[in-house]
Amino acid sequence: MSKIFVDACFRKPTPYTPVWMMRQAGRYLPEYMKVRAQAGNFLNLCHNPKLAAEVTIQPLDIVGVDAAILFSDILVIPNEMGMHLEFIKGEGPIFKDPIKTEAEVDALLGGSEAADKLTYVYETIKLLKQQLPEDKALIGFTGAPWTLATYMIEGQGTKTYNICKKMMYSNPELLHKILKKVTEVVKLYMENQIKAGADVVQIFDSWAAAIEPAKYDEFSWKYMVEIADYLKEKYPHIPIIMFPKGVPAFLDKVYGNFDVFGVDWGTPMALAKEKLGDKYVLQGNMEPCRLYSKEATTMCVEALQNIMQGDGHIFNLGHGILPDVPVENAIHFVKECQRVSKK
Repeated sequence: MSKIFVDACFRKPTPYTPVWMMRQAGRYLPEYMKVRAQAGNFLNLCHNPKLAAEVTIQPLDIVGVDAAILFSDILVIPNEMGMHLEFIKGEGPIFKDPIKTEAEVDALLGGSEAADKLTYVYETIKLLKQQLPEDKALIGFTGAPWTLATYMIEGQGTKTYNICKKMMYSNPELLHKILKKVTEVVKLYMENQIKAGADVVQIFDSWAAAIEPAKYDEFSWKYMVEIADYLKEKYPHIPIIMFPKGVPAFLDKVYGNFDVFGVDWGTPMALAKEKLGDKYVLQGNMEPCRLYSKEATTMCVEALQNIMQGDGHIFNLGHGILPDVPVENAIHFVKECQRVSKK
């Protein structure tokens, strides 16, 4: 049975434009909060394949989206490379010993040594393949090397990225060493997700906007393209989605062997279509806060449909759904996307 989401990634005809939401398996769903409480904490949930599979499937049943995105966290990668990850309430993810020296980079596990430790992720995917309806796609994912490196160097989320950027300009060799090591792990991590059963993979560069446009290719995009090239050579039938958040100035310079470009909400969809619509299917890009209003949601969905005309498009938000969005508003978004694009 063909999966509408996979068909759309390859620009094949579909009965309507498929829709899913970033962070759709998450805190806005009371059912998710119940399972998370059962797990004890966020990391325990990531490490428990049975519970992670349960929350991955919830949005399909409750909200009606066309694809499931694996429930996990981007920071399981540096954690398994040997950095100690903690989630602290009110502060988010913390690495107690951020990377400062070449010796610390050398001490991290690399390649298959790290990728092979992420067995709980692959087990979750295998469980999902048994449980998901045949017509629903499963999206695997990873953080981009730059986004992962920012946490590894800063030790936590940051508004200024000053420690990373100090390294970028004063010791670029060290930053490239970190990025190369992470890239090698990510390649194998994504390959293992595909082997376990992921139908599609997405590479998130959440902190793309932290890099000035002149440096973006050197320190982020080229590593994402390297990962895509590695996967496409081995698995040409698996669609790859690239999502660099906050890079409208970079659209002219986008290149690479992938299928779908995720458009963030700060980039006008008409501009993305003009620059990239001939080369890539476009995903996005409703401002997530529109979900607080059903009227604002409908207006945006109709505007996106007018721009894209159901061709080379996947509906999504321009970033993740927020925890206090009413579930009925998320359901409304999905139904509106299907309504306006029905062929």
